[in-house]
Amino acid sequence: MRSAIYPGTFDPITNGHLDIIKRACSMFDRIIVAVAASEAKKPMFTLEQRIQMVQSATRDFPKIEVIGFDKLLVDLSDDLDANIVVRGLRAVSDFEYELQMGYANASLKKELETIYLMPSLQHAFVSSSVVRAILAYDGKVDHLLPEETYRMIREYRK
Repeated sequence: MRSAIYPGTFDPITNGHLDIIKRACSMFDRIIVAVAASEAKKPMFTLEQRIQMVQSATRDFPKIEVIGFDKLLVDLSDDLDANIVVRGLRAVSDFEYELQMGYANASLKKELETIYLMPSLQHAFVSSSVVRAILAYDGKVDHLLPEETYRMIREYRK
């Protein structure tokens, strides 16, 4: 069984993330969406909320497993017996960062491969940080998020 890890903070999961997940599902038997604790990033939503959002948004995808983690990605890949990492690239700035992270991970575990997927054009500008910035001013974000995620965010923010 070919398994891949799609790690991220998912604060919150967006339609862009879902686009990458859908496309990765066509390539692998199992996708582990690994939600990083990322306390250093000071996420807007708790780890538990983010895991719930991802689970809700991906519940119709039979190949998806959602977990939380707070360790090095290379250690997680050992725990999960998955040596492929899926990452999304929207812009050149993403590429520079992701390339550095891919090389750092490969320096720690040579068997770990990173695959980069570009989101569909309609989702190329969507990022969690854009969503959080709009949410900070109570702006319209329903078109950027899976429907379930949008509902959950409304509940969390009451």
